[in-house]
Amino acid sequence: MKQDELVSAIRVTGGFESARQAEMAVRATLTVLGERISGGETRNLAAQLPAAFAEVLPPRGAGERFDVHEFYRRVALHEGGSCTEPKARRHARAVMAALKTSVSPSEFEDVAGQLPSDYADLLSRESVIHY
Repeated sequence: MKQDELVSAIRVTGGFESARQAEMAVRATLTVLGERISGGETRNLAAQLPAAFAEVLPPRGAGERFDVHEFYRRVALHEGGSCTEPKARRHARAVMAALKTSVSPSEFEDVAGQLPSDYADLLSRESVIHY
């Protein structure tokens, strides 16, 4: 999926007012995901993303251990401004739903396979709205 298509899908699905806000959510979510998953999986994911988003993922993930609530807290911090944890949850879920449709199924499953069961909330089967 091209960058503008991905941002558009995330913007509508996440209820963002602007493409800029959706892009901030993508960068924040990918940054935190890069902290959570381990090894070269970040590089594999980056290879399937638009360059502007791939650059926020480290070549090797840190594999830090934190729960999904901490994930949302970190996304809120990275988004900054008035982003609350409930907003960060909605944003991160929209990003992950769009990623699921934009990367190969096996790559998405590789990423999801590194996340514990409490991350089911993040990986929900929310529909992505394309325009």
